[in-house]
Amino acid sequence: MKRSFLELNPVLVAVVGVTVTALVTAAVFFADELPFGTTGYAAYFTEAAGLKPADEVAVAGVKVGEVTAVALAGNQVRVAFRVRDAWIGDRTTASIEIKTLLGQKYLELDPKGSGPQDPGQPIPRDRTAAPYDVVAAFDDLAGTVTQIDTGQLAKSFQVLSDTFRNAPADIRATVDGLSGLAKSISDRDTQLKQLLAGTQQITKTLADRDDQFQQLIGDGALLLQEVQQRRAAISGLLRGSQALAQQLAGLVSDNTAQLGPTLEQLDRVTDVLHRNQDNLDRGLSLLGPYYRLLDNALGNGRWIDTYLCGLVPSTPGRDCAAPGSGGN
Repeated sequence: MKRSFLELNPVLVAVVGVTVTALVTAAVFFADELPFGTTGYAAYFTEAAGLKPADEVAVAGVKVGEVTAVALAGNQVRVAFRVRDAWIGDRTTASIEIKTLLGQKYLELDPKGSGPQDPGQPIPRDRTAAPYDVVAAFDDLAGTVTQIDTGQLAKSFQVLSDTFRNAPADIRATVDGLSGLAKSISDRDTQLKQLLAGTQQITKTLADRDDQFQQLIGDGALLLQEVQQRRAAISGLLRGSQALAQQLAGLVSDNTAQLGPTLEQLDRVTDVLHRNQDNLDRGLSLLGPYYRLLDNALGNGRWIDTYLCGLVPSTPGRDCAAPGSGGN
């Protein structure tokens, strides 16, 4: 038999209604973050180039998803991302691009291919590109500049200057300046080549020491972590010392009435000792011979080596005789 809506448990109806409302609200506000309707892909890059999770994924400048993870995978970087409502072909290329002047990055996809990309197969490194790095820039600059024929360049500017010699003053001054610049470059050709060669060597050395720099940065992070831990310990020690000082201050304050008379008596005793220091020194000097004789009397065994005259009554008319050598 079917029950009417009014006969249902109102508490159960309220709980179900609130739950459904909360789920619908969450789905509306967080629709972009829900995994439903999105497809996960991955791509390998030579470097992360500042790309972070939650950075956007775009196709032709339109956001189609976001980066979910950036992690090392051997000697390369694996970037995982999710895409919604976008076709990704099996020849799709991926590149990390600069989004803002402050250095924020995003992942740009260029869908290509005749079939869909397998979500379980990451895009290989030969189809990905990272932003142009400084090392490669200096290498290319050094290679390009060293190939310039500075002598021919100076001649070209000289011909240009001669051609515009009869031109108006403004144009002639500009051309003369360019001619002077070309002459300066030509005169300093050797120094410029040495400078660029040195720059190329520096960039090559930095590139070769990349692992060491990464290790140095990692060690610096460990050092900062250790300093942070020691800082917490030192902070705890200082707090404990402060608490101890407060307790000692309270103890002294609570016992001032008892400690005051005691310290006064101690001051009086020290004053008496100070005033009688000469007498104490004389008494100690007199005790020396006494204790030396006492040691002689007690140092012969389990008896006292001494002589007492008149302790036992003697024969009348006879004086005390000195002790003999036998010790009787």
